[in-house]
Amino acid sequence: MRIEVEGGKISKKEQDTYAEYARKKHPDMRITSMKIQVNGEFVDLTCYYDAVPFQRIRRITGYLVGDLDRFNDAKLSEVEDRVTHDMSQSM
Repeated sequence: MRIEVEGGKISKKEQDTYAEYARKKHPDMRITSMKIQVNGEFVDLTCYYDAVPFQRIRRITGYLVGDLDRFNDAKLSEVEDRVTHDMSQSM
């Protein structure tokens, strides 16, 4: 993780302590970099994280699904026959 310190100087040990604090606060996120803004006795921490992978969930034929790999032929046929509605023409 890259750590940038602005507005003052702090020791490497203190930087590591702030990094550990941020890791514990957000254990499910991977911190790529951190900015530590020193303001007298106070610091402001700004953390930058990796993008969070997500899977799009859709309601298709009454089911909440992310992908169609578990659908049988009948459900796949229903998906192909779906009519999409364009909302750009609305009032």
